[in-house]
Amino acid sequence: MDDADTANAGQKKSSPVVMIAALAVLTLIAGGGGWLVGGMLAPAPVSAEEAKIIEDARAAIALKKAGQPQAAEEGGKKDEGLPKIATEANGVVQLDAITTNLAYPTENWIRLEVALLFKGAPDVAMAEQIHQDIAAYLKTVSLQQIQGPRGFQYLKDDIEERVDLRSEGRVTNVIFRTFVIQ
Repeated sequence: MDDADTANAGQKKSSPVVMIAALAVLTLIAGGGGWLVGGMLAPAPVSAEEAKIIEDARAAIALKKAGQPQAAEEGGKKDEGLPKIATEANGVVQLDAITTNLAYPTENWIRLEVALLFKGAPDVAMAEQIHQDIAAYLKTVSLQQIQGPRGFQYLKDDIEERVDLRSEGRVTNVIFRTFVIQ
C-alpha cells in the first residue's frame, strides 16, 4: 500500500517549470497570431503622391468651409469638384424647397424637396407651375393622411399623379429628396 500512496503523490505534484514553459509557448502563439492578423488588417502605407492628393483635398474642403474661393491650379482651371447629377443638362430640374403648414393640425409644418426628371429638354416654366401646384396640394393634406409608410406612399402617388397631369407626360419621374414633418 505504501507503493500506491507514493505513486499517487507523484501524479498530484506538477512541476512549476512545465507550467511556465506551457504558458510561454501559449503566449508566443497568441502574440504571433495577433501580429499576423494585425498585418492583414492594417492599411498599406500611403505613397508620397497619394499623400499630396489627400492634402490638396483637405485644403480645398477647408477653403470651402471658410467661404473662400478656391485657388487656381497650375493649368489655370479652377477645381470644380464633383459634377452635380441634378442639372438641367441632364433633364433634371430641382425645385425649391416647399415649406407649408398642414391643413390639420395647423401647427404642424411640412418641408418637401422634389426634383423632376423631364423627357427631353426641361421646361423651367412648367417646373415652376408644378412647384406651385404641389405647394397648394400640401396645404390641403392632414397629418393623419400622411402618417406612416402607407401614408407617405399615398402622398407620393398623389403628387406623381398631379405632376403627370400638369406636365402632360413630359415629366417621367418625380424624385423625392427630403420629406420632413415638424
